[in-house]
Amino acid sequence: MAETVVTLSNANIYQGGNLILQDINFAVDRGEFVFLVGKTGTGKSSLLKTLYGELTLKEGNATVAGYDLRKLTWKTVPYLRRTLGVIFQDFQLLTDRNVQENLRFVLRATGNKDEKLMDEKINDVLDKVGLKSKGFKMPYEMSGGEQQRVDIARALLNNPKLILADEPTGNLDPETSDEIMQLLFQISKDYGTAVIMATHDFIVINRYPSRMLTTERNRVFDSAAEQQSPLAFTAQPAAE
Repeated sequence: MAETVVTLSNANIYQGGNLILQDINFAVDRGEFVFLVGKTGTGKSSLLKTLYGELTLKEGNATVAGYDLRKLTWKTVPYLRRTLGVIFQDFQLLTDRNVQENLRFVLRATGNKDEKLMDEKINDVLDKVGLKSKGFKMPYEMSGGEQQRVDIARALLNNPKLILADEPTGNLDPETSDEIMQLLFQISKDYGTAVIMATHDFIVINRYPSRMLTTERNRVFDSAAEQQSPLAFTAQPAAE
């Protein structure tokens, strides 16, 4: 039986006092790749922020990598985040240090102190993303695709059960986007890491068909659930 990494049940998500998404029900298993799609302002970012503990879940139930989101405190949020990897559209690399030192910074920030073990982790993740020989490069010396690979390497440092990717191909050309998608699918398959990827890029979605969660009308529609239902949801979210 597959291990479930994310479960939301009757969850309502608020931003400030505003209800953004209501009655959310879905689960994501180990090694599953799921697209998160929808128009701007329909709640994709709010859902991701809830999953990594930036927004507090006040109503309903949710667990992520074994952590009950309703019981999170400022003390336990860092422990949740150590089980996750987050990939950003704009890379968010430290520009004043090389690739290895970018990764070392993250390891130290998440409580690692053994220098030898950190070196091993850094070499391992750079190997996984095809950048083993690029550890001494500065971010500005690298292409956009290489910087995104560093971002993915950073997300892999703590062997995450779940990767949350927010528009990871948004600033990349089609060929580089293709390379990044192949890498993310490979990581999902080879290491059993669940991936939830928010995107507006329907070229990517059509090229790499997978399960879709669609935010629309304050709800989250699950393509897996709709396929099982005789009343299939047919509305398609528009790209930006």
